[in-house]
Amino acid sequence: MTGTDTAVLREMRWWDIDSVLELERDLFPEDAWSRGMFWSELAHSRGPGATRRYVVAEEDDRIVGYAGLAAAGVDAEGDGGPVADVQTIAVTRDHWGTGLGTRLLTELLRAATTFECAEVMLECRVDNVRAQKLYERFGFEIIGVRRGYYQPGNVDALVMRLTDPSTTVNPAHPVTGQGNGVQGTEIHG
Repeated sequence: MTGTDTAVLREMRWWDIDSVLELERDLFPEDAWSRGMFWSELAHSRGPGATRRYVVAEEDDRIVGYAGLAAAGVDAEGDGGPVADVQTIAVTRDHWGTGLGTRLLTELLRAATTFECAEVMLECRVDNVRAQKLYERFGFEIIGVRRGYYQPGNVDALVMRLTDPSTTVNPAHPVTGQGNGVQGTEIHG
């Protein structure tokens, strides 16, 4: 089995960037993040003032997925805590449908709760139906469209929001019918 049963989630560190970039370029060839973007995000992920949470999924010494979240600002009404933004989630093609994306998103929502975020936002390509279904299972709702958001392909993005990530119930996996089975992540300092 892969994905849900054997991949270990742990904090992303600088030495993971090369492997993450390889996966990033494979899955998102037109709008892949740069090395500098990952370095910048990781620079804000440690210490008492951390505003980011980045994790990798590792299986047999191979990174098979990664995800990141940023927390900043206040909610739209200005009366809640910070707002989190899912920056990225990616899973190798051979792990699609295994529940690994669910585990990664669950970890990001845990981080949003730790950051005391009132809501979680994200952008999702309009042509990425697989990701849209994942987010909808968690309770994300479409609240808008950003025209031409993904460049250079000029692909629109759906803007999605989840209110109060602390109350999100871990959805059942569509294949197994079971919850995501996340028992926590390993954090290596």
